[in-house]
Formats: sequence, C-alpha cells, structure tokens
Amino acid sequence: MSVNTRELPPGKLDEIQNYARADFTSDQTVRWCPGCGDYSILAQMQKLMPEICGNLGVPRENVVFVSGIGCSSRFPYYMNTYGFHSIHGRAPTFATGLKLARPELDIWVVTGDGDGLSIGGNHLIHCLRRNVDLTILLFNNRIYGLTKGQYSPTSELGKKTKSTPMGSVDRPINALCVALAAEATFVARTLDADTKHLQEVLLRAAEHRGSAFIEIFQNCNVFNDGAFASFAERAVRSERMMKLEDGKPMLYGKDHEKGLRLNGLTPEAVQLGNGVSEKDILVHDEGAESAIPAYLLAKLDEEDFPVPVGVFRAVERPTFENLLLEQVTEAQKKQTRSLEELFRSADTWTVS
Repeated sequence: MSVNTRELPPGKLDEIQNYARADFTSDQTVRWCPGCGDYSILAQMQKLMPEICGNLGVPRENVVFVSGIGCSSRFPYYMNTYGFHSIHGRAPTFATGLKLARPELDIWVVTGDGDGLSIGGNHLIHCLRRNVDLTILLFNNRIYGLTKGQYSPTSELGKKTKSTPMGSVDRPINALCVALAAEATFVARTLDADTKHLQEVLLRAAEHRGSAFIEIFQNCNVFNDGAFASFAERAVRSERMMKLEDGKPMLYGKDHEKGLRLNGLTPEAVQLGNGVSEKDILVHDEGAESAIPAYLLAKLDEEDFPVPVGVFRAVERPTFENLLLEQVTEAQKKQTRSLEELFRSADTWTVS
C-alpha cells in the first residue's frame, strides 16, 4: 500500500495556480543585520513558493516552516504560512511529529550550523536516517551570529573568535558528510549569493519525496564576513567552484578546461590537454545507490580543489511516515476487540 501525502484537495487547483510572491510575504519587519545573506535566501523562497505549491499541489495553508534557535530561525515569522519557532536544535524533532500527525503538510525545517550541528546534531541525524518527508535548510555561516561571534561546529581549525581568542582547536564538522552518513536521500549544497543556483536547488529539494538536506553557504557580514570569499566571490566563482550536473563530466573553469578525475580512490584536479581528455573526467551520478561517490565530493579540501555545489545525491526510498501509516492501517484492520476488552486484556492486578 502506498500513501500519497500530498494529494491536491478538491477545489484548490485554481487557488494554487493564482498564488503570487506577496501571498507568502508576512507583515513582519525583517530583523536581520543589513547585508546578511539570510535576506537572499528569504527572497528566493518567497519568490519560489507559488511555483512550489503549484508543482506539488499544496495549498498555502498546508505549508509549514519550523525553526530552532538562531538568526536563521526567525525565518517562520517572515513567511506568510504556518510556522513554529521551536527550541534549540529540536526543529527536526518537532517537524517529524508534525509530519506524522498531518502527513499532507509540506514542511520545511530552517536551521543553522550552530543550531543544527551542535545541540541539534543527534536530532538532525535521526530525522535524515528515517527519511521523513521534510526539506531541511541548514544555513552555514561558520559562526554563532545570534550570540555575537563565537566559533561554531563548522568554523575552521584555528578560527579566532570571542570564545577562542587563541584559535579553535576543534576540527570542523562537514555538514554534507553528516547528511550522507545518515543516508539522507537528497543532499545538496548552494550559496546565498548565487540566486539562480539557489532557486534551482530549492525547487529540486521541494519536489523530492523524503528527507531533503541543503547546506546553504550564507555570509555573516558582521561576525564572519568573507568566510566563503576565496571561492564564492563572483570574480573567482568559475575557477573555484564546480557545479554538479547529473550525467555530465565534472568540469570547471571559465571555459570548462579543468576537471576532476580519480587516481585509484583519490580525486585529482586536472587540466584538459596534454593527454588528458574529457573521457578521463568523472561523470556525476546523483542517483548512485552508494553514497561513497558523493562522500568523496563532499570531502574535497577547498584549499586544493574546487568547491562542489549542486545536488550530490538524490535517491528514492519509502518515507518514514508512509511506512508508519501502513502499519497503523494494518493494525486497525486486525483490531476487532472493544476498548473495554483491551483495557482488561493481558496481565491485570488487584491492589487491596
């Protein structure tokens, strides 16, 4: 039995087709620091929601944004949908409960590198491994912004902050490796400054059935300005970033004159020519059953390799809520006893 959790309610088609960006923009004043990358993410989400709702057949009242604690977690206030500003690190857990209770809802989780990968790390992992039908956006600015500039789980080794004045001695967490190790069925990366690419990835994630995880490089211009400048600035992007496209060779550079190949199990960045042709370049396969190729890409050192962005992995598996609903339905079919009989079944004790 397959349970369709996003069936279009009767009479809602015209309403959904006529949505506009303004329908998803709340009347709340946006309170992020001027120049924050969160503004870009919010703008693209508000622009895309009419298309997302139309493609999925989801009325606006069935869209929910759930957040934890942090700058990113103000997101639900600015979307004119239902929302839940929950507690630190627990947004995936709240969202899982909501999906089980109301499987027809289209639920988005908004979290940050501090919220989602520190106190919320375990909650994130279990949500992804279960393949709950949620879209999780992790804003990664490699700093704690809301609490004014302490190092975060993704801050680089040696990062000097208010809480690490001599430099961090923690090795940073790789968010994509965490998601891939948890067997998330959709794993992607994009950045706030490339709005076209951001839109493409958000649309792909929205259409995915199951746990979709997107890491979004997001600049904190107050406490960690330029954290991604070495590869994300427009002037160097073509040379320092590699956009992944399913079924196409992994090429980069202004004229696609460079690429990625494997030497045994070791990735190598190579220049085309001098005996190296496009046939030697790795072809991206986002639908590979094994997560190992995606993991190798996620582990590339940004000092020596181009930084991959795009969809790393996209596979289909049964969703958690569908499997659970099947069990509930099956149990209900087999249950013939009355409530009174259930109360008095199994072992009982008389207390005198």
